[in-house]
Parts: sequence; structure tokens; C-alpha cells
Amino acid sequence: MTVHALIPVFNRLPMTQTMLGCLRKQALDEPLSITVVDDGSTDGTEAYLREQTDVTTLRGDGNLWWGGAIDKGLRHILAIAAPSDWVLFVNNDTQIAPDFVRLLLNAARKHQPAAVGSVVRNTDPPYQVLSVGPRIHPWTFDVREIRGDELDDVEPGLSSVDALSGRGVLYPVAALRQVSGMRPSWLPHYLADYEVSLRVKAAGWKLLVSHSAGVHSRDEYGSSSRSNHLYERLFSVRSPNYLPAQLRFWWQASNALGKITFPLRLPLAFAWRRFRKRFAISGQVSQ
Repeated sequence: MTVHALIPVFNRLPMTQTMLGCLRKQALDEPLSITVVDDGSTDGTEAYLREQTDVTTLRGDGNLWWGGAIDKGLRHILAIAAPSDWVLFVNNDTQIAPDFVRLLLNAARKHQPAAVGSVVRNTDPPYQVLSVGPRIHPWTFDVREIRGDELDDVEPGLSSVDALSGRGVLYPVAALRQVSGMRPSWLPHYLADYEVSLRVKAAGWKLLVSHSAGVHSRDEYGSSSRSNHLYERLFSVRSPNYLPAQLRFWWQASNALGKITFPLRLPLAFAWRRFRKRFAISGQVSQ
């Protein structure tokens, strides 16, 4: 049984070095294999990775984004992995403790069939929780981070969630094979991690989060491009509102009735959000 760690990177070499150091310190009885997908870095990352004899490096041309990089790495891993193996998604802008993978493995084995994610904590003291996981509301096209009083605990320190973040999550190889991996043509970046976990859940696997396994990240919690131009907001891969990703994600999240009413609900939700935003702005101006 092997844990295949998969890291998508683009520049930010010091962060990549830090994450590789974290992975090399993992306290595991099982082998840990590391695959890095370098999507055209220009800051010395390529040369550095060539010197890492314990790392398998795959190259992109700068257009993979997160979903495409994970897809490229998964195709490589799933071609060589045993049925009992695991795949760990981690990002290079996070840090993990030496017992991180072991804690995820313990939870996944105890509650199998399951994929297990981690709590995201601030890198700075007092290391506050930034995210336990999401609640997905398909009827209102809304994703909300779970608060402490909304936790659906399976047992102390382990919660059930609607989707899993790709910042630190352990999947059974069998689950990812069953759902045929990623959908990078539709979800090249934003929502790609949540969407693949929705398909894993629909295939019969539990989605859990271990509170004791934390990834540490800055409070920015990702980056986004928010253009003032409607076309850019809807059709730029950089935008969190990228329309193809939104359509694919919310279709996947909807039940049978939700799919039937999808063409009607989507424009209504879009109009409602624009109305709320405009109302909120006008309210601030009047004050």
C-alpha cells in the first residue's frame, strides 16, 4: 500500500521546498511517493525539481491551472497505483505536521469507504480555523463554510461535510478510478476540488474531515480575479465566477428535480444576487 502525494505548482519555489520538506518528514509505516506537476514555472522551480531524486515531476505549459494539473498527475498515478493505494492532494502554499498523513489514513480506514479531508488553519498564531468544510446549497447556488455550531460530527474530532477541499485531502485510489478523475475542460481551476468530491460521494464514499489533521495556510485562503467587466467575470478561467465551471458544478450538486428546474433556477439566482448586491451598495451610500 502506497500513499501517492500529488502537488500542483506554478512558481513560488520556496513554498514548494517547504511542502516537500513536510512530506519527507511524515511519520508513516507505508511508502510515500511524491508527484509534482509543474505548470511552466519560471522561477527556478524546474531546475530545483530536476535535482530531487525522490520526486516524480510532470511538466505543463502554463495552461493547466489547478484542475488540469491534478488531472495530469492523476493520470500518471492511476496508471501505476495498486487498488489498495491512496492519493493525497496537497497544495504548495500550505504546511502540514509530521503526523498529517497518518491521521488521515487512520480516519479513512476506520470509516471506510471514505475520503478524508483536513481543517484549514491560519499559519499565524493563534492558528485560528479558516475552514472545516463547505455546506453546499444547490437550490440557492450557495457554498458556505461550516461554522462550529453547524458541524455534523461522526465522532469527536471527525465531521461529515458536503464536499472536500483539495488543499489537503486523502482519496482511495479506487474512488478516483470509479469516478474517472477530474473534469479539467469544464473545471480548470475554481470548484474543481469540490466537484470531484461530489462525484466520489455520489458513488458511495463518505466525505469526512479530521479536525486533528490540519493544513496551515495564510488567511487569504486562495486568490481570485474579480474584473469589473461582465464578460471577464463569466468567461475568464481566472474568475471564481467562470461560467462553465459554475454550470458543471451546480449540475453535479443538484438532485433529479434540481436538474429539471436547473435552466429556470440559474438565471433567477443570478438576477437575485445582482439585486442583493445593488441593494447593499445603495444602502451603504445612503448611510
